Amino acid sequence: MSPRENGSEEEPVIRDNRKIDPETGKARESAGEAPEAAPADQGTQAAAPAEGSARDLLAERTADLQRLQAEFSNYRKRVERDRIAVREQAVASVLTELLPVLDDIGRARDHGELTGGFAKVSESLEAAVAKLGLAAYGVKGDPFDPTVHEALLHSYSAEVTEPTCVEILQPGYRINDRILRAARVAVAEPSEEAAAPEETAADSGESGEPDEN
Repeated sequence: MSPRENGSEEEPVIRDNRKIDPETGKARESAGEAPEAAPADQGTQAAAPAEGSARDLLAERTADLQRLQAEFSNYRKRVERDRIAVREQAVASVLTELLPVLDDIGRARDHGELTGGFAKVSESLEAAVAKLGLAAYGVKGDPFDPTVHEALLHSYSAEVTEPTCVEILQPGYRINDRILRAARVAVAEPSEEAAAPEETAADSGESGEPDEN
């Protein structure tokens, strides 16, 4: 019995060591050769640009976020400012329409006609407009100010030293710092006699000494 028959001898192993694959025509990679390892410093050099790019991207996104936050804050302030302005304009428009009513109430009070239920209604109305910021101004003796007074009458007086409101013909009204209606007044200015300086004794030739002649 031959060695092959009793299994005591292994079959021969055939290895193909050809560099070119006969089927594909491409070069074969050697099974025993390990892929060439990349240098250690090459990985470090690749990581450094990646970290720099990440920092730049983070700084850019942070700047964008800060800019958006500033724009939103400015937008919110502008909206709030516009809302307040619209409200003030609406209140001023309503109060302006009520000024003739307040004038009638004032005239009735001056003539002693503000009595009974009408007096209570007028007091309630005046309290309501006061809560909205409406205030009357203009008092006899106030210095004349053309920015808040409207002069309807003009005269001269020796009793004043500057243009003065000597009569309030119609009170003015303001809401906060906004003038709704200028006060209509009669204005008096110093007379020429009062404005001229008084002559001294020397100017009049009176020295207090007897005349030698």
